[in-house]
Amino acid sequence: MPCYCEGAVPSLFSDERESPERVKRPWWRGAGFRNLLRGPAYATRRIAVRATFLVLLGLSSLFGVMCGLMLVYSIDLPQMEDLARYRPNTTTELLDIHGKEIGSFALERRVVLPYTEFPPVLRQALISIEDKSFERNWGVNLVRAVGAAWRDLHSHSRAQGSSTLTMQLARNLFLSNEKTYGRKIQEIFLAMQIERAYTKDQIFQLYGNQIYLGHGTYGFEAASLFYFSKHARDLTLTEAALLAALPKGAEYYSPIKYPERAMRRRNLVLTEMYSDRKITREQEETAQAAPLGLHIEAPPNSLAPYFVEEVRRQLEKEYGAEEVHGAGLKVYTTLDLDLQLVANKAILDGTAAYERRHGWKGHLQNVVLAGIDPQTYQHPDWGQSIEKGGYYHALVTEVSPARVMVKIGPVRAVLTPADWKWTQAAVSQTGGADAFLTTGDVVYVRLGGSAMDGVMHAELEQDSGVQASMMAVDNSDGEVLAMVGGRDFALSQFNRATQSQREVGSSFKPYVYTTAVEAGAKPTDMIVDGPVSFYTPNGPYTPHNYEGDYKGTMTLLNAFAESRNIPALKLADKAGIRKVIETAHRFGVTSEIPAFLPVAIGAADLTLYEQVQSYSVFPNDGIRIEPHYIRKVTQADGLPLDEPPAQVNEVISVETARTMMQFLQQVVKSGTGAAASQLKHPLGGKTGTTNDFTDAWFIGFSPSVTCGTWVGFDDRQSLGEKETGAKAALPMWMDFMRAAIAGKPNEAFPTGNAPKKELDVPLTPPDSPVVKKIPKAPAEVDPDAVEPDGDAGPKTEPGGPASGGTPPPPVSAPAS
Repeated sequence: MPCYCEGAVPSLFSDERESPERVKRPWWRGAGFRNLLRGPAYATRRIAVRATFLVLLGLSSLFGVMCGLMLVYSIDLPQMEDLARYRPNTTTELLDIHGKEIGSFALERRVVLPYTEFPPVLRQALISIEDKSFERNWGVNLVRAVGAAWRDLHSHSRAQGSSTLTMQLARNLFLSNEKTYGRKIQEIFLAMQIERAYTKDQIFQLYGNQIYLGHGTYGFEAASLFYFSKHARDLTLTEAALLAALPKGAEYYSPIKYPERAMRRRNLVLTEMYSDRKITREQEETAQAAPLGLHIEAPPNSLAPYFVEEVRRQLEKEYGAEEVHGAGLKVYTTLDLDLQLVANKAILDGTAAYERRHGWKGHLQNVVLAGIDPQTYQHPDWGQSIEKGGYYHALVTEVSPARVMVKIGPVRAVLTPADWKWTQAAVSQTGGADAFLTTGDVVYVRLGGSAMDGVMHAELEQDSGVQASMMAVDNSDGEVLAMVGGRDFALSQFNRATQSQREVGSSFKPYVYTTAVEAGAKPTDMIVDGPVSFYTPNGPYTPHNYEGDYKGTMTLLNAFAESRNIPALKLADKAGIRKVIETAHRFGVTSEIPAFLPVAIGAADLTLYEQVQSYSVFPNDGIRIEPHYIRKVTQADGLPLDEPPAQVNEVISVETARTMMQFLQQVVKSGTGAAASQLKHPLGGKTGTTNDFTDAWFIGFSPSVTCGTWVGFDDRQSLGEKETGAKAALPMWMDFMRAAIAGKPNEAFPTGNAPKKELDVPLTPPDSPVVKKIPKAPAEVDPDAVEPDGDAGPKTEPGGPASGGTPPPPVSAPAS
């Protein structure tokens, strides 16, 4: 038996024996350690060691990979400081003078709520369907995440969701919706950071204000207002369950587009709430049997769309589009919503009355003949709220001699013979509706009340293309109280109150008479209304009155009230047409006016905005206040933003203004605007009509309000014989002013030596930077030039043509 001396230890990994020399070996080569690994009883230990080594190596590699991934995916992640500074895009609200909302601007329609404003039923519904462990997890639900990953791998897709509320919040705030594992890792990292930095209540508040819920709404308050026209705090169980169903897929489960899908998803939320013991079985069954209960909020911009658009342009010019649409500004406008609704109705009723006067024209669009499916057809009108008394385009779905069925979006309506009697449809023996209407026609109707079985009643109207506009300002401060820029904003956003330059007819004559009064003329001065020719470089110009007669010698007051053309031309010829144009520019007219004599009776293109601001000078004792739309703008935190003051200038003397008031009041008392005298109130104004009856105007005022109305076709076709300003425009003006003067029985115009009228705004200093330069008549204007549209004929009042034969191109007569 071999003998081993001290230190003679066999090799760990061979059977070789060491030399008998006495040597010092390391501990791991000792007999004890050798026997531990090599003894006969531990033959598998060698495999275990190697396996352990490989496992540790794999874990080390995995740890390194994870560290690398963490470095790669977290290097560009936002920090929690970014979330602390985060301010979501919020809605800019527009309010009228009574604090009522009239419109809004938003990149994301959102109303931010504090946590306490979210009702418990909504929180419970959302947690039950989206993240049952929300109160317990640390931002990530590992069980759901692993299960989802396993199913994704086996299905070769990434459709399986596993996000907690915190992960959804992280994705919505900072990440894209791209379905990749890299984005999911980033989502997890961000969720963990959010959980460390914020409480569960704060996380829920951020989520509840950030999540997209369809149709441009973000957050539960905005969605509640849109879908149910109520605040989130007032939601019922079924309403809360429907909103909680939408984060899964706001467009896919849209209750407007896909009500059946939305119903199934809502009922699933109710089932989950019952399984979580948030509601009873009876509550679940009752709620699941209930309808969706939508009450879609009417778009606020539809109440005064042309005014809102003007406000938007001004705000974007002053503060920038990003600030206006995303900073949650609160804009206090000058609009009086009550008067705006009156103006809307006045324009629609007035144009409808015009259409009926001229009979049925037909020429209807037919969607079937155009190859459009009637089941999917959507008219632009149908995007607004459908209400009783409104005018809408409707699709004919059924026609019989005595009955017509139409649809207006989701609303069905019926028409009976009395509703189309005015058309005088005698093209058949029965005179029934089938004589002039067919299925698929798009007709224009006025919606009445309910008929039966949920079907509304409607009256047939007509939309032949005639347009109208109206604008009203407060005389004391220049605030725009109401504005209508056309018959239907859904079809045409062109604002005919501010953008359309139209021939003004005799509504231009106040500038002529003001120039004469400043030169010393008086209302009692006499002038001859008789045949006359004005000599020009191109030959004689011989105008006529609209009536075709002459009244001989008459006072200036009567000549103005009756809108005689010859006296106005004589006054302009005496003063010089350039002097008259200069007067118009002083009043605030900025449009270029060609310097030729027929301008005196209306051969000039101006906007309704210019005319209204100019006419307000007269009741203001000679002070012109630039019309404006905004009173005040505040930021989301309530701090006000600077708003430039309106321009206020004295353009004529008090004496001149009060003399002109005599002329303008006489028009209403006994002249072309005499129909307005039935209002039994101090009023003044002037009618205007152009050649061939293409434009009809009435601009007038009370002591407190100035309002202007225009009627015409965009393509300048004739309104029809005898469609004067008094006939076509004045009735709309009267409908509006009847409401504007209500409650003001004691107001009166200043007269004689009464003290100068006090206004609510100070005069603008001459050297103020906000003063806008009013352009004078351009010196380079060719005195022989005709107006831009080539119509050299003079414009007249009250009906239009005032020339005998075809005059030579009119020119400016030299000043006397």
